[in-house]
Amino acid sequence: MTDTGSPDTQILYRERQWVPVYWWVLAAFLVALTTAQVALNRNIWWLIVPAVVLSLVAIWVLLSLSSTVVQVEKDAEGTRWLLVKSAALPSDVVSRSLAVPATAKRNAMGRQLDPAAFVVSHGWIHEMVMLVLDDPEDPTPYWLIATKNPEKLLAAFLPEQTDTSLSHYPSK
Repeated sequence: MTDTGSPDTQILYRERQWVPVYWWVLAAFLVALTTAQVALNRNIWWLIVPAVVLSLVAIWVLLSLSSTVVQVEKDAEGTRWLLVKSAALPSDVVSRSLAVPATAKRNAMGRQLDPAAFVVSHGWIHEMVMLVLDDPEDPTPYWLIATKNPEKLLAAFLPEQTDTSLSHYPSK
């Protein structure tokens, strides 16, 4: 584990996985619709209280869904760490890496998925990276992490593997 507050730690890549903007618009619409239904033919408090409470609930839900942060750090010894949620992965245990394009995400998350894999996925993020582990002490065969930019994540975390892991990735 790395100490993220250490002055020797250098952040090489950071990505917060926010929900799409249209989810916020949809939440505002649902709050307005529900508030209007509750307040119909009643006094003003039946409009104000549900509007405030439902707005706070909607904001809390959307911020909770947007709490995933993918971060690559380099510590004082030169080891690169991938931090996702509460898990940390050093770069020296990764034997192979692969960028998973949006067209292959369904296969990676479907029948081919190993139940022992560490997976962080969101429906609104279409691309992923697969990091195959070579650690005899860890039963996890690989990590499958959703990311908005697999090229940058792999380049920051595994610069020595970047050429091979992105060779099958379609160019944009």
